[in-house]
Order: sequence, then C-alpha cells, then structure tokens
Amino acid sequence: MPLTNAIHESLPYIDSEPTPSERAAALALISLEASTPATASEHPLLPPLAPQKLTPLMLSEFARVESSTPITGISTSRYEEQEAPPSTPSADETPPETLQKWRTALERAYTSQSYLEGRIANLELLERYGKNTWLEGNRQLEDVLRALERELEERKGEIDGVVIERKNAQEAVSGELKGLEEGWRRGVGRVLETEVAAEAVRREILERRRECASELCAHYVEDQELNGHSAANLGTCHLTFCIKGIRATEASSILY
Repeated sequence: MPLTNAIHESLPYIDSEPTPSERAAALALISLEASTPATASEHPLLPPLAPQKLTPLMLSEFARVESSTPITGISTSRYEEQEAPPSTPSADETPPETLQKWRTALERAYTSQSYLEGRIANLELLERYGKNTWLEGNRQLEDVLRALERELEERKGEIDGVVIERKNAQEAVSGELKGLEEGWRRGVGRVLETEVAAEAVRREILERRRECASELCAHYVEDQELNGHSAANLGTCHLTFCIKGIRATEASSILY
C-alpha cells in the first residue's frame, strides 16, 4: 500500500448510509488491495536503514535467544566467601605455585570486601535519603502525568472543535447539495426525454417522406400510362423511381 496522503471525500453527516450491496463491494475492494503482495523494493520516501552497531555481547545474547538457551543470570561466585588454599603442616609454602594461589585468593578477598563496603554504604545512603528521594521522584512523575493529561484534554477539545466545525459546514451546504443533485437528476431526465422526442420526430419525418415518395411514384405511373408506355416499362420505372425516392428520403433523414 503506498505511503501517500489519502484525502477522504465522504460527507458522513449528510451522505446517506451505504446499501448492503455497496458495502459488500467496498469490502471486496479493500480485501483485494490488502491481499496484494508487497513489492521487494522499499518506498522511495522511506529513509535508508541505519548501519548495525552490534557489540559482541549483543551478538552472543542474540545467539543465546536463537538457540533457546535459558538465561543464567548474574554470577555471584565473586561475592561468595573465599576459601583459603590448602595449608597443612607438611605443606611447603615457598614454591611459586603456592604463593600464586595465595595471591589470587587475597585479590578475590579484596574484591569482595570492596564490593561489600560499597553495598553497605549504598544501603546506608538509601536508608537515610531513599524515602525522600522516592517521594520526590513520585511527585515529579505526577507532575509529568498531570501535564500529559492537560495536553490530552486540550487535544481532545481541539478534535471536538474540528468535528463540530466539520458537521456545521456539511449541514450548512446540505440543502444546496441536495438542490444541485435534484437539479442534475431533472436535467438528465429532460435530456433523455428530449432524445426520445427527437427520435420520435425523426421517425415521423422519415415515414412522411416515404409516404410522399410513394405518392410521387403513383403519380409518375399515372402520367406514364397516359403517355402510352408499356406495362413492363412502367413497372421497371415505377420500382426504380420508388427506390430512388426512398433512398433520398433516408439520406435526408440521416442528414437532419
């Protein structure tokens, strides 16, 4: 379906309700247009698609969703209590492998301690200022909601005003439109009546001209009989004269 501006020429306040057959025809046209397959080419007014900027994390998440793998959530292993490396009286702590294990455990312990200290600080701040901040956020959201509701009411009022103006404009010209429609119908009827009358007059003229041609043929035959022509010659002349007279009559009727 083309993305062009559609102008509706219907006048719902003064137009008559469509008949069931008209409604069925309109629905058939709509279904035919809706079933038309979309073309492969995009509409020329559509802007080109923006280039994709997918990070590796997004690609991995898309792959997980595509494979229907359940999400595992955030790993909390780094915040769990760290276990010290094995240390027994017979163990020697001087080798590099043992020292590296202790350093790794110590780094994880520092990380957990830093996280817990930050979390405790955030919880203390939340307990001290969270209530007021939450109430202030709710107040701001209520202000935004009231502003949107006022704007919505204004837009509804504008829409109602446009609808009322449209209705008044249509009702103001409804009488004129009905008068013009009735005049058009009367004009079409008069044109048809004139054409029928003209055809009747044309046929009457043609019939009278044929009668005149027949009378002329009869007078011609009488004159030829008085002059002493034979019966065969009279019949041939009579037929030829009548044919010429009828053809001339039809030709003149076509011209007029």
